[in-house]
Amino acid sequence: MSRQKRTKLKQDPLLQPYTAELNRRADHIQDLEKRLTQDTMSLDEFANAHEYFGLHNRNDKWIFREWAPNATALYLIGDFTNWAIQETFALNYGDQPGVWEIELPLEILQHEDLYKLQVFWPGGSGERIPAYARRAVQDPQTHIFSAQVWDPPTPYTWNHPQPKKRIRDPLIYETHIGMAQEEAKISTYTEFRQHTLPRIIQAGYNTIQLMGIMEHPYYGSFGYHVSNFFAASSRFGTPEELKQLIDASHEAGIAVIIDLVHAHAVKNETEGLSRFDGTPYQYFHAGERGHHPAWDSRCFDYGKPEVLHFLLSNARYWIDEFNLDGFRFDGVTSMLYHHRGLGAAFTDYHAYFDGNLDLDALAYLALANKLIHTIRPHALTIAEDVSGLPGIGASEKEGGCAFDFRLAMGIPDCWFKLANDIPDEAWNLGWLYHELTSHRTDEHAISYLESHDQALVGGKTFIFELIDKEMYFNMHASARNLTVDRGIALHKMARLITLATADHGYLNFMGNEFGHPEWIDFPRDGNAWTHHYARRQWSLRENPDLKFHQLGDFDQAMLHHLNQAALFSHETHLCHIHEQDKIIALERGNLLFCFNFHPNQSQPDYPLNVTPGTYKIILNTDDPTYGGHNILQNTKPFKTNQETLTLYIPARTGLVLKRTP
Repeated sequence: MSRQKRTKLKQDPLLQPYTAELNRRADHIQDLEKRLTQDTMSLDEFANAHEYFGLHNRNDKWIFREWAPNATALYLIGDFTNWAIQETFALNYGDQPGVWEIELPLEILQHEDLYKLQVFWPGGSGERIPAYARRAVQDPQTHIFSAQVWDPPTPYTWNHPQPKKRIRDPLIYETHIGMAQEEAKISTYTEFRQHTLPRIIQAGYNTIQLMGIMEHPYYGSFGYHVSNFFAASSRFGTPEELKQLIDASHEAGIAVIIDLVHAHAVKNETEGLSRFDGTPYQYFHAGERGHHPAWDSRCFDYGKPEVLHFLLSNARYWIDEFNLDGFRFDGVTSMLYHHRGLGAAFTDYHAYFDGNLDLDALAYLALANKLIHTIRPHALTIAEDVSGLPGIGASEKEGGCAFDFRLAMGIPDCWFKLANDIPDEAWNLGWLYHELTSHRTDEHAISYLESHDQALVGGKTFIFELIDKEMYFNMHASARNLTVDRGIALHKMARLITLATADHGYLNFMGNEFGHPEWIDFPRDGNAWTHHYARRQWSLRENPDLKFHQLGDFDQAMLHHLNQAALFSHETHLCHIHEQDKIIALERGNLLFCFNFHPNQSQPDYPLNVTPGTYKIILNTDDPTYGGHNILQNTKPFKTNQETLTLYIPARTGLVLKRTP
């Protein structure tokens, strides 16, 4: 069996009635690209605004440019002016419409000087951080953000510009720098490189997804209310320290992607882009369309060439400057639809063709993917789209967005519904298998049991949903508690079958692999600004006397065995499913996966129709090493009788067997 290939949109018979609309989308993408490039340059040449705008040391002088079409005057202010307006630092109106610029002697600005813009417009003025600022820092006393001149005397030298090999099938470790250590504080890039990266390497993941990297004024936003799109968050350290982390990851053969938040922006004015030049519509839509009702943020106008210049250049900047290997595009559903996806069910194809699709946003996403793959062919791009838009992974020539992957966001919904609402003995395995394996053939999917979303305040991790308060009292390795035993068993089984059925990738959020307790709650007024819940308790994973250690060991063993078998190179074949027995068996390559989800009924001699051969158990969720009960003690190889394999499958157990001829 070979790796599943993508199909074309036109091969979906249900899309035949919408052929004209798909053609219109493809034409719109092409027309928008021509509008931007004017047929005089390539898209990657167009996406270079970050080298023109902002502050740059060029030919032994400083050059600064800003786009502010409604402004009547702009002044640089900062340490070098004692924060007062001086005519010497007034910007001149440039040759291009709306562009202001100034040239200054090199000795005027020093590395680490703080600065801002004082912007005047008809009827008002305000301080602003430049839109293309590459660093912004917060005053520890006043908590006010300012741009910072960043021109270190020795530029960073890359030792490992790219991973040792291209990551085709990502095993993603979703993580957050600030909460990655156990100490109750905001952690750093350097601490992550020294302490967390080795854990990820040992665990067997091949891709790191860094959250909250783009600068944001409120730490508790998890990085999703971005203010300074070209600045790596200074909370965690310097740009060079982030580069060291990426370099070290590449040395270990691990790809690094970040969350790219182009769906919206923080509504703050002094820190962000909102009303930058006095108008609410410079970067964003005017009126209600420019405000996100659920996120309390500003929504970009993707039909405006200057906005696309900014966003496309932003994507390029992060690859050019930090050698990133791609992006997880946040909030794609909100971008794609005029209704932002709010209240939309997407239960039939008409929902994708009812006039609610934002063609400009679709075209932007298609062009962003084209740009990214032009400048970094091995890049990974992932869409966080809950709508399942047909074409999210199809080429722009088909009217698609050309993402490499889409997050399979229905899978965690399925697991949490089973855990919350349905008794074990009533679980519908056919529905579960459908949710685990169903995705459009014109896209590749990233499967996951849970991400950071499920662990935020107001929700629970999967294991906390299963065990709840018993986690505080019965997680010692020697403890025997029915609730904990059930939770431990189902946590391992759920992770194993989710990975076993994954299409072309798998994701885990930091700490969930060992069943990290409790929720994520960033410092805020409601919790007395504590960091207690915005950290990771690695000591639980490291303590061999705790079940957390056993869960972590299981996850590591699971990734090891499935990596060794090149799991994603083979299609999934369902061998057996039985609702009453609660048995699922499936083959993938030379691996056989058997799951007994029944809460108490083991199957001592269970017949399965499988590929003939000799089967040896290589992973058993009930192994005592992983917190199991060791019910299956006879692990000698099993031989098929023609096409029938007879197995002992204990209750609440998952088995992985390797076949030899």
